[in-house]
Amino acid sequence: MNTIIGTYECKADGKGRLLLPAPLKKQLSASLQDGFVLKRSVFDKCLELWPMSEWNLMMAKINKLNRFNKKNNDFIRKFMAGVKMVEIDEVGRLLVAKDLATYSSIVKDVVFSSKVNIVEIWDKNLYEQSIAGGDEDFADLAEEVMGDVNDDDNGLS
Repeated sequence: MNTIIGTYECKADGKGRLLLPAPLKKQLSASLQDGFVLKRSVFDKCLELWPMSEWNLMMAKINKLNRFNKKNNDFIRKFMAGVKMVEIDEVGRLLVAKDLATYSSIVKDVVFSSKVNIVEIWDKNLYEQSIAGGDEDFADLAEEVMGDVNDDDNGLS
């Protein structure tokens, strides 16, 4: 798993292309040859850019689901809705299909945000709304999600 770090801003051009910021492009350089998958996020009105290696790992998990189970079948359909194979061109641009741009409200100002091994692509205003909230809200969330995790001997909990 390749960990991606950072939050970056850019602007979409009139054709729906996004120029990846240089630090992000550098982090994704090992994946440029294999390509990427661009899809709707499960939880938010943003897009997810999956390096093909990460996508293949996810597909291996999803392929284990029994498709004769209606919930599994419904999940697979919704998870795969709008999925596109994409490439980053030699200039470093990523073309966002119109249906995905519409879904995520991406028009002009865009934020790329790391999500461990994939990249979220947001309309800047929606991104700012998603991270807004008090520090206490985040502290409570951090405690709930990570508070009981202590499975390493490195002193980090």
